Amino acid sequence: MKIQRFADARQFYEQVKDYLLQQEAMHNLNLGICNRLVQSPDHYQEQNYLAIVENKSEIIGVVIRNPPFALLLSVMSTIDDVMPLIVSDVHDFYKSLSEVNAPVKESKAFAQAWCDYTGNKYKLKLATRVFQLEKVQQQNSTPGDLRLATAKERELLKSWYEEFCREALEEINVPSDIWVERQLSQNSAYLWYNKSYVSMACRTRSTPNGVAISMVYTPPEYRRQGYASNCVAALSQELLNQGYKYCFLFADLANSTSNHIYQEIGYQAIGEWQEYSFIN
Repeated sequence: MKIQRFADARQFYEQVKDYLLQQEAMHNLNLGICNRLVQSPDHYQEQNYLAIVENKSEIIGVVIRNPPFALLLSVMSTIDDVMPLIVSDVHDFYKSLSEVNAPVKESKAFAQAWCDYTGNKYKLKLATRVFQLEKVQQQNSTPGDLRLATAKERELLKSWYEEFCREALEEINVPSDIWVERQLSQNSAYLWYNKSYVSMACRTRSTPNGVAISMVYTPPEYRRQGYASNCVAALSQELLNQGYKYCFLFADLANSTSNHIYQEIGYQAIGEWQEYSFIN
């Protein structure tokens, strides 16, 4: 059993693509980041960690990190034997680590192995559920329409992005000005309009067959009126119309409302992820 690191993102993606596509929905984040690294090499400014775990020349796991974001693990066919190997190599590369985000078993196993190795402690930061949609099942009768955000909505996007990050993530990893400019340049931010803008959802990373939706946010004064549901449903249909076979999203397990809304739209639960933070 061994770890092989890659410096070239395109070469790495060619190696891991087939493995990750075996569970495309569960790996939509991993695949999306790989695609972004290939298409936009300057998107991540710090040194990336790209590695595969092999057993007799067969890939059994994929590990990615794009600082300052969490270390990402794929689903792995074996866990206990491989985690000390991964921990040792990641520690050799970075020396310290703030977070790991992965499917439940892999995330917990890495967190325990990392703390055994470093003496750190870990705590659960976020538990999420992966959803996949192939067909929009329902859109409620809430009035309004979906609109692509433009430069005129720059300040609104900035404000809502910051509010989303504080509420859902408790931190802002990407400065709001940078985030907004990316959305506008890529035409990826959408707003639900009903006399005024009342909800937001964004098209984000893509996989070979699908695309993810994220940053679903409705200000408190507009909640419980169906705006987020219609915004996500309409954006999902728009993306399917563009030729994507699937839409993916992550939902906070603690938010029962969003989990229910997504299932009513037609999203089906695929699996669960957990993110752990490390404390010295």
